[in-house]
Amino acid sequence: MNKSELVKLVAEKTGLKKKDAEHATNAVFGIIKEALKKGERVSIAGFGIFEVVERKEREGINPATREKIKIPATRVPKFRPSSSLKEEVKK
Repeated sequence: MNKSELVKLVAEKTGLKKKDAEHATNAVFGIIKEALKKGERVSIAGFGIFEVVERKEREGINPATREKIKIPATRVPKFRPSSSLKEEVKK
């Protein structure tokens, strides 16, 4: 499913116009992005947790040259599904 399909389903489920559903969907994603940029954790009960994790600097290998390279430390978003979401997917 892509974003436009998600917007269409939100519009159908809520009775909103497609344009309003798109604004709502964009707002939710935007709020989550802003919170993650600030380093905040977003916990949605029954769905999961969005958070930012720090990756340490590490050594890697360039596959083309087999030369060792340093991969710099970075911050990346991470999603952990809730146990109820995991159970729903299992079914």
